[in-house]
Amino acid sequence: MKKVEKAGIAGLKQKRNPAKISGEDFFKESDQLRKIFSQLIVNDEPNRVVIVPSASYGLANVTQNIPFKDGEILLAQAQFPSNVYPWLRLKDKGFSVKVISPADSTNRGESWNEKIIESICNTTRVVAISHVHWSDGTLFQLKKIREKLDEVGGLLIIDGTQSIGALPFSIKEIRPDALICAGYKWLLGPYSIGLAYYGSAFDNGKPLEENWINRMASDDFTRLINYQEDYREQALRYEVGEHSNFILVPMLHQAIKQLLKWSPENIQEYTRALMSDAIDEMKELGYTIEEEAWRASHLFGVRLPENVEQSALQQSLKKHRVSVSLRGDAIRISPNVYNDEMDVRKLLKAMKEPIFAS
Repeated sequence: MKKVEKAGIAGLKQKRNPAKISGEDFFKESDQLRKIFSQLIVNDEPNRVVIVPSASYGLANVTQNIPFKDGEILLAQAQFPSNVYPWLRLKDKGFSVKVISPADSTNRGESWNEKIIESICNTTRVVAISHVHWSDGTLFQLKKIREKLDEVGGLLIIDGTQSIGALPFSIKEIRPDALICAGYKWLLGPYSIGLAYYGSAFDNGKPLEENWINRMASDDFTRLINYQEDYREQALRYEVGEHSNFILVPMLHQAIKQLLKWSPENIQEYTRALMSDAIDEMKELGYTIEEEAWRASHLFGVRLPENVEQSALQQSLKKHRVSVSLRGDAIRISPNVYNDEMDVRKLLKAMKEPIFAS
């Protein structure tokens, strides 16, 4: 957004004259960012939110501090790699990784959720999953997954990159043990910054870095060489070094302030209304799209009819200047507040062309 860009430029100008940066500045806006993100995810404990440079960094803090010696990690098939590779590394420590695939059926989303919940058993230590699948927008029933995990003492680790900011989420309701979110997607922030929530299961863990600002009394610059064994409270031990970033932090701060004004609920309703008729029309053309109850409105997958070649559709989309993503076997469509009816008409025109040409 323009206001996010403006905040970044102001940060650049501030860095041009470092004499104007005070000790308080190293903490003030980071704390504000924690609080405003906590509003977005309905979290009463802002000090459980930390600034991270990426989703993979946030997840590495989790996998390094899993409070189990062995057991099974459950993943959904074809998750984004950042929420797969860290778990595969745990196989070296005696954990097993089980991937739950969807059934190839008309009720794909419903049956996939059922398979995940049924797979949770006494040996399950972690379910690492997203709120919506990154390739086709399948909605996962996180509350039901949480309830089943409660029965076996397992952890729920959520990659919120594809949903937080556009889809309502509540820490109070879902009770994840960790929520990791890159800032450049639906938070509408810049690259190389994200936010992570860590629950009480990680209160005494070992962070990836031993940086000065995460230790107790680090706000007293005159006593930094009085080295501290203790970390700052709750999750603050896990923040990336130099998290005070005077350019990226104000940018993400401005983005989340705007998201709170719009609200994820309104974004879902806007994108649902924007795409509703178009989705019906695509289905009539032979494209396969998940039923509304089992997909998000801001991100959903379209699977091609047999008479349409993927390459032909890609050429048509490029010709009509429509930007979508090919993810796995689905064309991923991701409308947001900056899209309008004209964009939808262009999309439909591009998707009709290969049908009529075949």
